[in-house]
Amino acid sequence: MELDFERCYRAVSARDTRYDGQFFTAVRTTGIYCRPSCPAVTPKPQNVSFVPTAAAAQQNGYRACRRCQPDATPGSPHWNINSDLTSRAMRLISDGAVERGGVESLAHTLGYSSRQLTRVLTAQIGAGPLALARAHRAHTARTLIQTTTMSMSDIAFASGFSSVRQFNDTVRAVFAVNPTTLREEATRKKTVSSSGTVTVRLPYRQPLDKAWLEWFLRGHVVPGLETFDDESGLYRRSLRLPHGHAVLGMRIEDGYVETTMSLQDMRDLAPAVARVRHLLDLDADPVAVDSALMQDAALAPNVRARPGIRAPGSIDGDEMLMRTMIGQQISLRAAATHTARLVDALGTPIDDPLGGGVTRLFPGADAIAERGHEVLAGPSARVKAIIGVADALASGKVVLHAAMTSEELEESLLALKGIGPWTARYVVMRTLADPDVLLDTDLVVRQGADRLGMPLTDSHRWAPWRSYVSMHLWNIELESRGI
Repeated sequence: MELDFERCYRAVSARDTRYDGQFFTAVRTTGIYCRPSCPAVTPKPQNVSFVPTAAAAQQNGYRACRRCQPDATPGSPHWNINSDLTSRAMRLISDGAVERGGVESLAHTLGYSSRQLTRVLTAQIGAGPLALARAHRAHTARTLIQTTTMSMSDIAFASGFSSVRQFNDTVRAVFAVNPTTLREEATRKKTVSSSGTVTVRLPYRQPLDKAWLEWFLRGHVVPGLETFDDESGLYRRSLRLPHGHAVLGMRIEDGYVETTMSLQDMRDLAPAVARVRHLLDLDADPVAVDSALMQDAALAPNVRARPGIRAPGSIDGDEMLMRTMIGQQISLRAAATHTARLVDALGTPIDDPLGGGVTRLFPGADAIAERGHEVLAGPSARVKAIIGVADALASGKVVLHAAMTSEELEESLLALKGIGPWTARYVVMRTLADPDVLLDTDLVVRQGADRLGMPLTDSHRWAPWRSYVSMHLWNIELESRGI
């Protein structure tokens, strides 16, 4: 990844928070790496170099600044706007793929040899898959050390380390202190309960349109699976994770999302964090998006009025596909009613340690394939299509994961009976967090465009941000209806 030295140094000199996560400053004289907005004295140009990831800095022997905590910055939007090998690998690594299956498994999922994968990642971002996974483990460990009262041995294994010694060595190498000192230095402490509940703050780049995200979450709530408190803005839901399930509670604050997670297995902390960030599109670069869309005179007034609109992703690919099919050609309220009936009948009952009324997990594809005909209502063709797709998911004929490109996922979805272009593109947009999907066949999007007198045929001028155009047009039409 090419980094322009002069542009990077100007951002560091201005302590510009917009560049946090997009690159890191490695200071040779101190052996420390920082985020661009670090409040410390700006180092001289001859003493710095710039790297695209925290893992690359750590690979080169630099330690994380304990003042600006560069490993805790939002992720780079570069990994979200591309579908190349590097971007797909980064998404899988952030979801804990290396900890679960190792580099060989990651490479196999991506369709490359481990040697090829390591070579490409090292060339592109300065670190191979093991170093990138190590950086994620170090970040998870620091989060647990500073925000919980878990024992160090529990933190070591929850973070994905194979031994306490490896955990201690990594923390000392990355942060230049031992874990106990890191805990003592923490300025904010939260506690973990016996049920495995931890609260973390997930930062994002400003601006963020909080009202839009809250409307989106509230509008899609399925009783039993999710809740939304209008007064506090607290959204809760259940989800499946690699080692168990969890109940999450999240509230959008100024500059961060306060997220409480009750996990069956603390090894799922990092994947849970990655999925919340994906759901809320927290790694977006809203300044870049808004600057590009402001060039369209018809769209500019809404961009000025609603800066930082996010394009929500999904928290589980299979669930996203099932819910989208259930909701085809019916209202949000009707879709929630039908989905709630399915969740209540086939979803796994769970306890809610957060006390928010979350009572079920979304049913697995196997349960829907076997018993969906007992619960699903509506046209028989649609019911058969949903059950057929559930069977394809359960059997492994269709797999939705971050290793796929948008084109590959859309093609595999369109091959399934009952899935048309709108469903396929909507699922691609949300499952892969693809920023460049224009939902030009969506009725509400088309009505929003008609209000602006804006044709949708010549959409290349909005690339690569057409998903955000879809969100703006949705917003324009819904606001006109008073929704």
